[in-house]
Amino acid sequence: MIRQPEPAGSPLVILGKIVSVHGIRGAVKVYSHTDPLDNVLDYPEWTIRRGNEQRQVSVVAGRVQGRILVVQLKGLTDRNQALELVDWEICVPQSELPELDDGEFYWYQLEGLQVVTLDGQLLGRIDHLLETGSNDVMVVKPCAGSIDQRERLLPYLPERYVKHIDLAEGIMQVDWDPEF
Repeated sequence: MIRQPEPAGSPLVILGKIVSVHGIRGAVKVYSHTDPLDNVLDYPEWTIRRGNEQRQVSVVAGRVQGRILVVQLKGLTDRNQALELVDWEICVPQSELPELDDGEFYWYQLEGLQVVTLDGQLLGRIDHLLETGSNDVMVVKPCAGSIDQRERLLPYLPERYVKHIDLAEGIMQVDWDPEF
């Protein structure tokens, strides 16, 4: 059913999560972080993990059902087996992700960046991003040296607010309005 993972040479990136079971034949419901959401199915081999435990699974089939995916994994044949995988994260090696064009970034690359204003004030670090429908939002939490202890929700709009991203330096420069 589920193979133990190969030694990983590339860091893992979370692409989704198994959230529930579907039916009685071992299918699982998957919440996907990819856009479009069925892009997670482009990866036939997943590393799934929960806490310190991880396993390799193979995707047999999958389909979109509303805002989630219904996925059949190799070797899962009944609901009880599938229940054991609820709340496991779906990961793939970072090296398997497609290369992006200049100026495009994966969310995992932005998480942890320091956010500074055009005049050099440190607002905090990007903790995570949220998809809101109209645009993505960065959750910026205070850190050592930040101007205050406020958590901020800043729009991720490169054409308007995000002025510069330097992954090597770990910095994102934003045109920030204190009214946010």
